Amino acid sequence: MSPPVEGFVPPPYPHDRLKGLIPLGEAFPGGLVDLSIGTPCDPPPAAVTSVLGSSGAERGYPPSVGTEQFRDAARGWIAARLGVSLEREQVAACIGAKEFVAGLPHLLRLRNPGRDTILYPELSYPSYAMGATLGGCRAVPVPLGPDLRLDLAAIDSADAERALALWVNSPGNPAGQLDDLGAAARWGRERGIPVFSDECYAEYTWQGPPRTILEHGTEGLVAVHSLSKRSNLAGARVGFYAGDTDLVHYLSETRKHLGLMVPGPVQAAAVVALADQSHVEVQRDRYRSRLGLLAGLLGRMGVDVPLPAGAFYLWVEAPGGDAWAFTEKLVRELGMLVSPGEFYGLAGASHVRVAAVQPEERIALLGERLDRGRSGHRGS
Repeated sequence: MSPPVEGFVPPPYPHDRLKGLIPLGEAFPGGLVDLSIGTPCDPPPAAVTSVLGSSGAERGYPPSVGTEQFRDAARGWIAARLGVSLEREQVAACIGAKEFVAGLPHLLRLRNPGRDTILYPELSYPSYAMGATLGGCRAVPVPLGPDLRLDLAAIDSADAERALALWVNSPGNPAGQLDDLGAAARWGRERGIPVFSDECYAEYTWQGPPRTILEHGTEGLVAVHSLSKRSNLAGARVGFYAGDTDLVHYLSETRKHLGLMVPGPVQAAAVVALADQSHVEVQRDRYRSRLGLLAGLLGRMGVDVPLPAGAFYLWVEAPGGDAWAFTEKLVRELGMLVSPGEFYGLAGASHVRVAAVQPEERIALLGERLDRGRSGHRGS
């Protein structure tokens, strides 16, 4: 009898590792205050949700590349908000950004089987590395400098020669840094390496206006956007990618064969969402306020917390450098669940990420628990 063939064994999904701590938070009156996952809690505009049930687009298969209306709405938003003009063929739909991120390495490897490496920030959203693994590629982290920007000079030339793509993420998850997108664009062009820029938090840029890598042209560059954070539509799964005409065409044609389609009603709702900026301004104010409240709460615990340059996370150095111990302390003492930084790479092992995704009254509840704890009881 031949021995079994060893195949891929999926590692635990990062946030599943927090399940054992959840009951500690749920034991508090008022329950767990979950700040571990960046899932929006606020409603999208009523005009957007009403379209989901009234577009009539559920009857037929939607175009995989996106309807003309959706692609034009995305183009209009890019022009109005980011100052970049694109043609329709330079924009295509994806089923939320995560699906695109995780599936990209496989499709690029099919296009260029002579290369096998995905470069990504060493402190980042885990799907960059996992997408490479699932696509049969090497996932090679790029070191970050003291300002948490990519240290492009640290990329080994042998890795660059094998690279299918470089990922950048600005504003960054988990630390909220703003990267030098122009430097990344130049680095990729000089070496013939496509650069993919995850810009899903662009609307939540706190230092200056929102930025896109497409400000530096489109040759060899693709920007990825999502309505999950911008319009509180994470459950609708809709985003788009835009930029280099040849790359967008190749990816959209390949994805068509895979049957990757944003549902028609969702595309119709996204058209309405992209045309409205007022709800985004309301959401920006919410996140700014919550970030300040959470920073103040942690400051009262003796933890100095810098506000991010972008996104809606606090990147907090754990006292003593033990992120898991600090995570457990927060959930035991306050019923507050956060994410240990190692979820975003070994470079984050001494930090935790705090997502400002709960309403202000829930954050106020944490402050009340802190006060009760200092007075000697947890409350009832």
